[in-house]
Amino acid sequence: MEMNQLPTTVLTRTISRPNVTIYYPQVAGLANRQAEQNINQTLSRYVQDLINQQHESQVPGTTEMQGSYEIKNNQRGIFSVTLNNYAYTPPMAHGMTYMMSLTADVQTGQVFSLRDLFKPGSDYVKVLSDNIKTQIANRHIPTLEPFKAIRPDQDFYVADKALVIYFQLYEITPYYVGFPMFPISVFDLEPIISETGPLSIMATNS
Repeated sequence: MEMNQLPTTVLTRTISRPNVTIYYPQVAGLANRQAEQNINQTLSRYVQDLINQQHESQVPGTTEMQGSYEIKNNQRGIFSVTLNNYAYTPPMAHGMTYMMSLTADVQTGQVFSLRDLFKPGSDYVKVLSDNIKTQIANRHIPTLEPFKAIRPDQDFYVADKALVIYFQLYEITPYYVGFPMFPISVFDLEPIISETGPLSIMATNS
C-alpha cells in the first residue's frame, strides 16, 4: 500500500421524489474497476436498506425522508463513510434517524466487517467493550441499562488514526443522547489489529 496515494474521487448521487431527497456517495476513477463496482453496489444497497428500515418503523401516512453522508476517511487507500437517513411521518412524536457505514480498500474493493480489522482469534470484542465501558463512565453517558459488550459485528467507521464504534438510537442510550460514538486510537489496539487490515495502514507513521 502506497502511503502517498491520492484521495479517491467521490461523486454525489441523488434520489429525489415527492417528500424524499437522499444524497449518497459513489466512488469514481478507481484503477480497479471491479473494486469500484463492488464498493458502489454496496453503498447503493446500504442506501436502500436504510429506506427499508424507515418504511418498517414509520406509521402509515405521508413520510418525509432525507438522506445524507459524511466521509470519515479518504486517504492511504482506505475509504470510510457514514450514511444517514432521517424520516418523519405525522403524527409521530419525533422523527427517526438510522445510520450505516462502509469501510473499504479502494485497491481491492474489499468491504471490511469489524472482525476483519483484527487478528484471527483475538478477543477484540472484550478489548473494545472494556474501552467503551471506561468511556461511558468517564464521559457520564446515560445508558438504558448497564453496558455489557458490543456485538461482534458492531457498527464502526475509521477516521484517520481512530476506530470509531457507534450505536444506533435507542440501542444503548435514550433518544436524546443521539448516536453514541466511541473513538479508540489505533495505537491502543496495535497488539490485536490485523497486519493486512485498514487499522494497520492508518497506524503507520509515514
